[in-house]
Amino acid sequence: MDEKQPATIDSKFRLVLLAAHRAEQLMRGARPKLDLGKRKPTRVAMTEVQSDLVDWGYGPPPQPEQPAEPAEPEAVPAEVH
Repeated sequence: MDEKQPATIDSKFRLVLLAAHRAEQLMRGARPKLDLGKRKPTRVAMTEVQSDLVDWGYGPPPQPEQPAEPAEPEAVPAEVH
């Protein structure tokens, strides 16, 4: 996986999940979106995903988390010795 991932996919983990799902579809008889000759379904799926031909369809990609606003410091009771 040295190749770049599409901008619509936010992580390598999601890239692998999407390619695995697409490879499963291909093994069950779905038609490939690219004509790559005789290649394994996993390789075809990775090429389709990297060519941005497969929509992951789980809604919009997650937005980066916003840092939480700092809370007021709590009063710490003094220690008694």
